[in-house]
Amino acid sequence: MTDETSDPGWPTSISAITLFVEDLDATKRFYREVFGLPVHYENDNSAVFGFGNTIINLLKTTAAHELIDPATVAAPTVGSRLQLTLPVDDVDAMCKELVARGVTLLNGPMDRPWGIRTASFQDPGGHIWEVAK
Repeated sequence: MTDETSDPGWPTSISAITLFVEDLDATKRFYREVFGLPVHYENDNSAVFGFGNTIINLLKTTAAHELIDPATVAAPTVGSRLQLTLPVDDVDAMCKELVARGVTLLNGPMDRPWGIRTASFQDPGGHIWEVAK
């Protein structure tokens, strides 16, 4: 594999991640209460939150078809196809805070064989989030 990152035409960051959700109100509430984030923009079909230099756009599945057609939106029960990772200073302390905010952990905290301590949880749209150190 060669290092092609010096190509000035290729993007070097992700500005937005759009997550498709069935229940916009519940997922928006989750992001406000669990992550403590304000809504930067919202309309009837979406709510946008800022994570540093990246925005997370929660988009109703009914509006997602227009965005990705002819691809289809998968149901959240089909299984996870992505994981979003948040770096933290103390995974165990963050897990205690998440549980205090009503979050059910999927796994962890645990030490992974590759030297990282992690824990995972799921938002109401079925998206997997990981905290890691």
